[in-house]
Amino acid sequence: MPSERAEVQVRPGIEADLAALTAIYNHYVRETAITFDTAVFTPEERRPWLLSHREDGPHRLMVATDAETGRILGYATSSPHRPKPAYGTSVETSVHVAPGAGRRGIGTLLYETLFKALAAEDVHRAYAGIAQPNVASAGLHARFGFRYVGTFREVGRKFGRYWDVAWYEKPL
Repeated sequence: MPSERAEVQVRPGIEADLAALTAIYNHYVRETAITFDTAVFTPEERRPWLLSHREDGPHRLMVATDAETGRILGYATSSPHRPKPAYGTSVETSVHVAPGAGRRGIGTLLYETLFKALAAEDVHRAYAGIAQPNVASAGLHARFGFRYVGTFREVGRKFGRYWDVAWYEKPL
């Protein structure tokens, strides 16, 4: 019997994915402090984000789909770390898994594919900011060689409270 992970395919994101990707992200906006966005997005509002992630180059969008149904199970991105030119060889990475699709290795598969693609790019470091507490995300990043570099204390306010963000880095 094939593993659940074998039933997942990863590919670059395309414009047809926009509604499903927006729905996944909006779940995290509404329900969690994983993102510090506080208002949900329409797919049209998220279009510039999607278009900023190309099929090649340092800023990628990888999408995991169920091989049978085509349903999007999650996505991973590498995005600009900061907007100034000297940061051009640094990226910030993130993973979002669809509600109900967790604990299947989807985040691991997405990061494996993303980092394999980034290996051919002029990228020196990857960074990840993880709102605290988030043991699962910290564990995923540690498995991929990220190391803890510091915490911004009470840097974001959402749901009536302040949240810390722990920062991790990975040499590429």
